[in-house]
Parts: sequence; C-alpha cells; structure tokens
Amino acid sequence: MLELDSVTAGYDPRKPVFRGASLSLAPGESVGLLGPSGCGKSTLARVAALLHRPDAGRLVLDGAEVTAWRHRAPREQRTAVGVVFQQPRTAADPRLSLADLIAEPLRATGRKAEAAARVAELAPAVGLTPELLTRRPHAVSDGQLQRACLARALSLRPRWLVCDEMTAMLDASTTAALVAAVESYRRETGAGLLAVGHDRVLLNRWCDRTVEWKDCLPAPGA
Repeated sequence: MLELDSVTAGYDPRKPVFRGASLSLAPGESVGLLGPSGCGKSTLARVAALLHRPDAGRLVLDGAEVTAWRHRAPREQRTAVGVVFQQPRTAADPRLSLADLIAEPLRATGRKAEAAARVAELAPAVGLTPELLTRRPHAVSDGQLQRACLARALSLRPRWLVCDEMTAMLDASTTAALVAAVESYRRETGAGLLAVGHDRVLLNRWCDRTVEWKDCLPAPGA
C-alpha cells in the first residue's frame, strides 16, 4: 500500500498549503486525484514521491513508514517510486542527451552497466527513436522531452508511479501515447499509479477510481 495519513504540508510551516490530507492506493491500483490548480494536490504528490517532507502526518510505503526524504531516504524506498512532473523543461538537465537523461537514475544508483540496455528497451516503449535519443532537451519538443522523462521515471522499475499533471501541456495524441505507455508498464509489473490532474474526463478514463481533492481533507469542524 501507499498511504498518506493526515498529512499537513507546505513551504512555510506557519502557513501550510493544506492540513490533514489522507489518501491511499493499493498495489496495482490506479487512482486519479482531481482538483483545481493551486489547491495543493501537487504538493501532496511530492510528499507521496518522497520529494517533500510533510510538516505533520505519515507516509507509509509498502508497510514501512517513511522517516527520511529525498536523498536521505533508504534506497529501497527512494527507488520504489517513479515520478513524472508537469513541466519537462524544468525537470530535465539541459546538458544531457535524452539517452543520458533516461539513464540518469541507473547511473546514480550504481547500475551504469544496465543503462544502455534499459534505454534501448524503454525508448520504443515511450515512442522515442534512436535519432531523438542523441538530442539534448533544447532540440526536441515538449512532448518528446516528456516521453524521455517518463522513460526516466520507469528506468528503475518502480512499484509506484506518481504522474503529476503529466499530460497537461501536451496535445491529444501525445497524451494518449504516454497514458498507453504507463498502462503497458503497469500491466507488465503490477505497479500502482497516482495520477494528479484537473481533467476529470481523462482521469475517469485512465484510472480505476478518481478522488476529489476535497474528499482527501478532513470535514469542516472535524
């Protein structure tokens, strides 16, 4: 299970973005988190991905409570979650080719020997040609770069995926291709998915269930 229990989080402890949010998903389940821009759902997604320490509450991952965040988290927990952000330009190192971008997590975890084979496996799965793999971010479209960012998120074979507005900046055909790639990976591995967005139609079609942001929060007066 991936469980967020009574999480309070933000970027100023005196003014949290939200208080007491709770959400859970089971292995293999796909859950959509639906809410308007600015409500806090992306911050909650960052907590779920071990990228942002909450001010209060718990994150439980595969039965173990998370007590350290980002690079201080144990490798087993840190690599269990793959994340794709809304804006690929800010999530990608402009100095790296797309192939190196995809391989980055493998090299960072001491698995450099696996990198070439894993990149060759993932590139066609997300719709990247060998020629595109040689290019740097400035030389590809947003959609092509987001394909590489998805492949990077899958490179360590995570048990959980967090897709935070992954398709918000993309056209319909690229959106369909990326959703199909995620679902193919999930069928093969049984990974769970938290898909964050504000497009109800997309989340309802993509996910097993869709949760309204307001339903993650405690009832008024509770």
